[in-house]
Amino acid sequence: MKRSIKALVVDDERFSREELIYLLKPYPSIEIVGEAESGDAAIMKAIQLQPDVIFLDVEMPKMNGMDVAKSVQELKKVPAIVFATAFPDFAVEAFRHEAVDYLLKPYDEEQLGDAIARLEKKLQPKTPEPSSTTRPSKLAVEGDEEIHYLDPSDIIYVYREDRVTKIVGKNHVYETKWALKEVEERLKGFPFFRIHKSYLVNLDYVDRLTPWFNGAYQLELKGKEDRLSVSRNYVKDLRKQLEL
Repeated sequence: MKRSIKALVVDDERFSREELIYLLKPYPSIEIVGEAESGDAAIMKAIQLQPDVIFLDVEMPKMNGMDVAKSVQELKKVPAIVFATAFPDFAVEAFRHEAVDYLLKPYDEEQLGDAIARLEKKLQPKTPEPSSTTRPSKLAVEGDEEIHYLDPSDIIYVYREDRVTKIVGKNHVYETKWALKEVEERLKGFPFFRIHKSYLVNLDYVDRLTPWFNGAYQLELKGKEDRLSVSRNYVKDLRKQLEL
């Protein structure tokens, strides 16, 4: 069984703390062990509670989030950092502190889900999945009057648009009401990789990766003229998956 990830929520605004705690509660992997309303209090709580991760506001009086992130690097147990702020301008500096993610207020629930997934990957030990000889080999997509059974090897990419998930195959585009995260879970074990909060790509169809702007990249796919945007948060892991 995977152990829970102990989280400390730090924000000088009480309602912001309460909102984030509320949004984190549905995730069984996250255990809220404390909260703090200032940078000084955050460091004291980090020493006392030894959290695995600190969800950290940037703009706070006296000691801001960047100073807190720098200070906790000196602790015996260094927590992961997820910055949570209304200001996008601090993103570059945040990642200099090796932040796991940078959440913008008001919170986007899918972005938060992506951040939790990265935390789980970073902080929870990997356990081998039990082998099964009966794993389904087709992805069932229900249409208006019929069910399509798709071979995952024929799926080029999947994306979310206007509350509909679209599955792009070699010759046809299918639609499903499943969330992108659910499709990703169903395709686990096949070579699919998240390149953006709204896009999932079959790595077997990747042809070229080219720099775009602000650290993002564009992905070209075999058999498709589409160019997909790769979020800078996913570029490093994508290259690890693609390169020998």
